[in-house]
Amino acid sequence: MSAHDRLGEFYIDGGWVAPLPGAGAAELIDPATGRGYATLAHGTEADAERAIAAAHAAFPSWSSVPFAERLALLKRILEIYDARSEEIAQAISQEMGAPITFARDAQVWAGSAHLGATIEAAERFHWEERRGETLLIREGIGVCGLITPWNWPMNQITCKVAPAIVAGCTMVLKPSEIAPLSGLIWAEIMHEAGTPKGVFNLVNGTGPEVGQVLARHPLVDMVSFTGSTRAGTAVATAAAPSVKRVAQELGGKSANILLPDVDLETAVAEGANACFANSGQSCDAPTRMLVPADRHDAAVAIAAGVANTVKVGDPRDEATDLGPVVSRLQFDKIQRLIEAGIAEGAHLAAGGPGLPAGTNQGFYVRPTVFGGVTNDMTVAREEIFGPVLSIIPYDSVEEAVRIANDTVYGLAAYVQGTDMAQVRAVARQMRAGQVQINYPEWDLFAPFGGYKQSGNGREYADWAIHDFCEVKALVGYGAD
Repeated sequence: MSAHDRLGEFYIDGGWVAPLPGAGAAELIDPATGRGYATLAHGTEADAERAIAAAHAAFPSWSSVPFAERLALLKRILEIYDARSEEIAQAISQEMGAPITFARDAQVWAGSAHLGATIEAAERFHWEERRGETLLIREGIGVCGLITPWNWPMNQITCKVAPAIVAGCTMVLKPSEIAPLSGLIWAEIMHEAGTPKGVFNLVNGTGPEVGQVLARHPLVDMVSFTGSTRAGTAVATAAAPSVKRVAQELGGKSANILLPDVDLETAVAEGANACFANSGQSCDAPTRMLVPADRHDAAVAIAAGVANTVKVGDPRDEATDLGPVVSRLQFDKIQRLIEAGIAEGAHLAAGGPGLPAGTNQGFYVRPTVFGGVTNDMTVAREEIFGPVLSIIPYDSVEEAVRIANDTVYGLAAYVQGTDMAQVRAVARQMRAGQVQINYPEWDLFAPFGGYKQSGNGREYADWAIHDFCEVKALVGYGAD
């Protein structure tokens, strides 16, 4: 069956089931056309309850399964995932508008890469450790509610499910209700791999109807959420009375400091492309570019040149660089923020409001560059989540660091320069969970997560495994 055939079902206790009476439904919209293409069943509290019950019942047996068997399951999952990679890429391209080449090379690749990294990390993870006559044991925390977003569907599903599986947890996944196709394929992969009944469950639906049930339910021991800071606050509030663990990867407004000795042409071009990638829909996108004041105009011209050469168009066209943003709601928000930048006096160097030339439907946004931005402007403060770059001039490196850290967010930061002593010194001063130096390769073993209102906890490899574990101390266990 295709993922479209599963849109009216949930995966609970090892099988595909129909929603319980009272469930709703919503039309799925193709962001490339703005037209509906399918209808998704939305679960209710009762649907979430039965999924939680299945996960709770499965936990005692699954948590006692030897680690080697849990690892073997994850390896089977990876093998099946890779075999279905083209199907997943097509689903992601349709549901959230990713250009098909980007869907294959980045979106789908990320899921496979995270599965591989989690397997490697789990094989060398210290599940038990002696400290004198005390034995420390790391074991799965219990039933986990996993709430994932639409912007990197498989990246976030694998970042949560994979470490939960190897840690011995059971789980209920709620994918994004506006981009559910890839999640349904994932559930089929879990089934084909032979995941025991109740270990993995999936219920589609909205945050208020399903996500909040996972967050507040007393039988859920941990909730791992990726999404907006606003929604993350609601999840944490709902989780507080049951004192469950809450791991959150939330919003960002990442600064990209270009130091005075930087190769301006290369650094600006790479920074602009990184901002525009995935139609700007990445929480760690470098959306605030800080440049020396005496090089500001040159930087703006370079960035505008990049924006004007990005090919915006049909995500099914392999030549497309930039597809649509995910929804009408997202499109309207971005348009409002672009208009705010103009109204507040930022210099519009490229792009702007309205649809790009050559498009008359769908949720396409013009790649936009603002120059002369000050850090109190709306485009410098709010997470736009679209292909909009704000360029901010600075007079000293100390001022650049101050501006970069002057944000409620702290997910990622970027520093570019040739004097590595200065680059490293600046990187140490950045208040962010991950600082990328001179546009490095993606490190799947580096912790990913934020300071301040960008969340808490860390994902990727062994860092994620730690988050899904409790630590038990057997004091007086005795020496070997």
